[in-house]
Amino acid sequence: MSEEATVIESSVPQQRLVVTEIPGPRSREIHERRRAVVPPGVHSVLPVYIERSHDSILVDVDGNHLVDVCGGIGVTTIGHTDGAVVAAAAEQLNKVTHTLFTMTPYEPYVQVAEHLAKHVPGSTPENPYKTLLMNSGAEAVENGVKIARKHTGRPGVAVLEHAYHGRTMLTSSMNHKAAPYALGYGPRAGDIYKAPNSYPLHDGLSGAEAAARTIAHLEKVAGADDLACLVVEPIQGEGGFIVPADGYLPALAEWCRANGIVFIADEVQSGMARTGTVFSIEQFGVEPDIVLSAKGIAGGLPLAGITGRAEIMDGSQPGGLGGTFGGNPVSCAAAVAVFEQIERENLLGEAKRIEASFTAGLNRLAEKYDSIAEVRGRGAMLAIEVVKPGTLEPDSKLVAQVIDFAASQGVVLLSTGIHNQGIRFLPSLKMSDELIDDVIGVLDEAFAAA
Repeated sequence: MSEEATVIESSVPQQRLVVTEIPGPRSREIHERRRAVVPPGVHSVLPVYIERSHDSILVDVDGNHLVDVCGGIGVTTIGHTDGAVVAAAAEQLNKVTHTLFTMTPYEPYVQVAEHLAKHVPGSTPENPYKTLLMNSGAEAVENGVKIARKHTGRPGVAVLEHAYHGRTMLTSSMNHKAAPYALGYGPRAGDIYKAPNSYPLHDGLSGAEAAARTIAHLEKVAGADDLACLVVEPIQGEGGFIVPADGYLPALAEWCRANGIVFIADEVQSGMARTGTVFSIEQFGVEPDIVLSAKGIAGGLPLAGITGRAEIMDGSQPGGLGGTFGGNPVSCAAAVAVFEQIERENLLGEAKRIEASFTAGLNRLAEKYDSIAEVRGRGAMLAIEVVKPGTLEPDSKLVAQVIDFAASQGVVLLSTGIHNQGIRFLPSLKMSDELIDDVIGVLDEAFAAA
């Protein structure tokens, strides 16, 4: 580990500490400067300005130590300023910062593709999946759809209710929720078909029943012969951290294979060890045709992967895929360090530890407060759904009150769900059981005070 990384690690104790009101005076000052030069469309959930960070703690410009339970919405899975990631990126910065891989390539890009070929379900040493690297989750989705259309010669794109795939023209058109992601930015992309998904808390259907409903809808409104791909978040993110019923995803994958439809697993938020397996789709017994990764793949640096079967990925002509910064060497070096850390630090086991600890605490709260209808998720991707007691009617007002109270106490949380009816938990895999207990205690106070 580099000397700089050691200093970062030792200077940020993993404890919550509130020394001013939140936001503090320095954050408020910077926020006023921001309002003059940054448009309001670039909204911040919590206008607290961060000066440094490590593992699960954010230190703001006023000296408050905040427990980060959002992780940049699933980006800092390995923890903020992980020593190995910082060292790998720093070393690469002193070698090559950019050449453009499609002009004069470099080894770190190949190394990331090798790691993905090793870990994506369905890929084998004899027939490894191939990877295109880009910059963001939305770019991963765009290119996954593009590659599927090229492979099949079909235009149609199927997605599920409650889905979130990005903010570009195509991906915002694929989202279930138009506001705020597509509102007023039309026209939206065509040939997109939205189908019911599996939502066990609300539909009460088995996986087989929910899949039959999804398939019947798509066959009626789109026609299987016109679909290039079905894009699925194995565990939906913005939609509410919805875990589908057993058997749902395998039935959809089987239908896709029978009809020549490319099955794309959007693992942008759920991938990279967060759920206790490298990719969450492994837990559902499905081998996707294409897997999309981003967010946590490079430990906080921008990188995304589109990894798929060779016969699909090889269908694009030379020059048809790529981008100026796609697979930047510094981001790639960081991603290699992340993959190495997953194995060396047993981060899959840590995700399961966090699931056990966090779920136990959340279940205690659910027993105490009847406004918590369900605790769900896998690994370090968990959520509670908040309702008006005695109903399944969403209570977004209570969610906002709980999140605001937690923020005032130095715990950073984020809502989820179409109606903002859930609170999501995306902790770093380095979060200790002591910090988890602290978060649960603050949540308890928040629900009691609401």
